[in-house]
Amino acid sequence: MRVAVDIGGTFTDVVVFDEAKSGLSLAKTLSTPNELAKGVLDGLVKASVRFPETETLIHGSTVVVNAVIERKGAKTALVTTKGFRDVYEIGRINRPESFNPRFRKHRPLIPREDIFEITERMLADGSVRTPFDDAEAREVARIIKEEGFEAVAILFLHSYRAPAHELRMREVLLAANPKLFVSVSHELSREYREYERTSTVAANAYVGPKVSQYLADLEARLKQNKFAGSLMIMQSNGGLSDVEMARRQCIQMMESGPAGGVVGTMALCELLELDAAIAFDMGGTTAKACVIRRGEPSLSPDYFIGGYNEGLAIRIPVLDIVDVGTGGGSIAFVDEGGGLHVGPKSAGAEPGPASYGRGGTEPTVTDANVVLGRLSPENFLGGEMRLDRAAAQTALAEKLAAPLNVSLERAAAGMLQVATSAMANAVRHVTLERGLDPRDFTLVAYGGGGPLHSASVAKELSIGKIIIPNAPGHFSALGMLMADLRRDYVQTLFERLDDLAMSDLEAQFRALEDEGRQALLDSGIALDRIAFERAADMRYVGQEHAVAVGMPANVGDEAARAEVKRRFDAAHDLRYSHSAPEESADIVSLRVSAIGRLTKPVFPQIAKGAATPPAAARRGERSVNFDGAGSLSAPVYDRAQLLHGNVISGPAIIEETASTTVVEPGDRVTVNEYGHLIMYLGDGA
Repeated sequence: MRVAVDIGGTFTDVVVFDEAKSGLSLAKTLSTPNELAKGVLDGLVKASVRFPETETLIHGSTVVVNAVIERKGAKTALVTTKGFRDVYEIGRINRPESFNPRFRKHRPLIPREDIFEITERMLADGSVRTPFDDAEAREVARIIKEEGFEAVAILFLHSYRAPAHELRMREVLLAANPKLFVSVSHELSREYREYERTSTVAANAYVGPKVSQYLADLEARLKQNKFAGSLMIMQSNGGLSDVEMARRQCIQMMESGPAGGVVGTMALCELLELDAAIAFDMGGTTAKACVIRRGEPSLSPDYFIGGYNEGLAIRIPVLDIVDVGTGGGSIAFVDEGGGLHVGPKSAGAEPGPASYGRGGTEPTVTDANVVLGRLSPENFLGGEMRLDRAAAQTALAEKLAAPLNVSLERAAAGMLQVATSAMANAVRHVTLERGLDPRDFTLVAYGGGGPLHSASVAKELSIGKIIIPNAPGHFSALGMLMADLRRDYVQTLFERLDDLAMSDLEAQFRALEDEGRQALLDSGIALDRIAFERAADMRYVGQEHAVAVGMPANVGDEAARAEVKRRFDAAHDLRYSHSAPEESADIVSLRVSAIGRLTKPVFPQIAKGAATPPAAARRGERSVNFDGAGSLSAPVYDRAQLLHGNVISGPAIIEETASTTVVEPGDRVTVNEYGHLIMYLGDGA
């Protein structure tokens, strides 16, 4: 057995792949924010997991990002080079909205009074300018212990080049208090930019004790149930890590749940030979989007917790996922000026939307879908959880319809229009703002809410084709079963391409590959299953910011110099719509991804049928309100009964255990040989 578990803000999803039977088992339970490990075990038990027979358990969680956003981390100190105490608070002094009087700068996780300075100084070439002051370090360690700090982040200048002082500071701190969680910056990021590195190591230390405790609790519970397999953790870069690494580098779990869905989309693109796709994930709390081109996802060297405008910078390789606070549990409200808003505040799992009947009274996107007939109160979660339509109507009537002086249906439809616009903006961020045209892409919609809203989002972006994969409500967990072990290595270089000896460049790439190879071998990956991907951050001479450029497998000869420059010009043109082939370029950083290939599940095809769905697939009809078309009678289908080749024309509703697909009037759905739904919109239908 291979098992994947994804904890979301509202639901915990479990996918079990039984290799002996080549079959999938799915389970979904409400998340338990106050005791996450219990929610995982509840889901595993519900999915009838046979713990002693489970070879691998892959886990993705929101525990890291939630701890940072909610400011519920450990009491953390920061130790830095003397004279650089204020780097974390000053940041980059970004002002994205120059004329916004309410603009707020980032709020550090560690207040200034908890930042300590040490006399030491390394230079960018790795030489020592000021020796490390041991006596001063021991005094700081004493104060940190006396004041009851649980975690310490260490950031010394140029430690990415020479980490000796950071390592010595860690020794001093642990000698004074072995129970401290200590995080050193060079283990997380070996790039220049002091603020980003400070922010990254501070966040890692801040969440470290909580994540370590959670993983230890999870391991203990699994062991009690006689689990003896490998526990793997999903990382933000789309790869897997072992638990030991996840404990030390907790920040790598920042987007672990959403990353699973992107990896699943990559596998889907390979299966269906899609050249360009947008992974669109709508869950209970947020909606997310990421671009996949030629089988590869878009990666970013930066991540901003809370958004670019006011967020905290995290400098790790991460899938370029943009999210908005619009999910099934997002709460709608009317502001003082009579404007309708949806999110980012969410009802979450406790109490949840009003229709859950768990004490929630605020109107949410899920409630609006119930009021409009798009969701069936009787068949939600396959009938396991009955929704309260009357409670949804009351919440919308009192909080929206009455203040806006509109009908209940108009208030619900307006909610979905606002939500659709927000979700479409997430897709624009990863396409138009990256120089890409969304019309050139296929939208892959998943998550509990993705199939519900995908047609509306696609039409706003003029996308003509949507794929709704099998088990969309569990797709992020399913994608985790498709992931490989992955280690990312980055090293700042700073060299003019014209002056750099290509043999030296090849030697530095190989040094990073050697490091990655050893790490994967230590994790039990066979040598013949290890592969590498190379890239470099490059910029034109005189520029400040760089773009990532894929590198050839070997750059050790003169012929490679021209090829590297050609690739950089093409990447710059794609990102900024212009390039300067005649200008010289700098290499800023080298990047190597070491990938340990794991065996992937192979999923069976479904039975062949006629164009008309079988009678067993029909669940009757119900009145559904479609935006612009009003209330129409729409046939309802059971997705589990559909066959390869079936065609469904809108208006229609396709229901399954953990999701519902809305087929709007004028649209058409076909079922492919793997059971995936292919939706064609408007003229393309």
